[in-house]
Amino acid sequence: MPEINIPEVVAEVTAAFQRYEVALNANDVAVLDALFWNSPLTLRYGIAENLYGYDQIAAFRQARSPAGLARSIHHTVITTYGRDLATANTLFERASAPGKIGRQSQTWMRTPDGWRVVAAHVSLIPAPA
Repeated sequence: MPEINIPEVVAEVTAAFQRYEVALNANDVAVLDALFWNSPLTLRYGIAENLYGYDQIAAFRQARSPAGLARSIHHTVITTYGRDLATANTLFERASAPGKIGRQSQTWMRTPDGWRVVAAHVSLIPAPA
């Protein structure tokens, strides 16, 4: 059984996650691309798209409008499994999606180049009444 939530590993993944969040809000496509594992095995299920492989994910980011990307996050849970695998889950709200709560799940893996997202899922649900 891997050791769960080794403090220094949690700190590393938290820093990578925060770097992703800053890049997302700024639409810094170069950083967003760098934080995804450059592999045909990487996937991202978005709100309206299913992307298979790094190339599809990068192409999506290049073509996407930067309008309405800013968001606030809450209830972020980062869990590490040993020293090389982690999950990051968060809820988010965007002014561009009133009445909705966003959910984001990411699986992060340590690579020779640092922590990279290997799988991601984003969805919207109605906000609770």
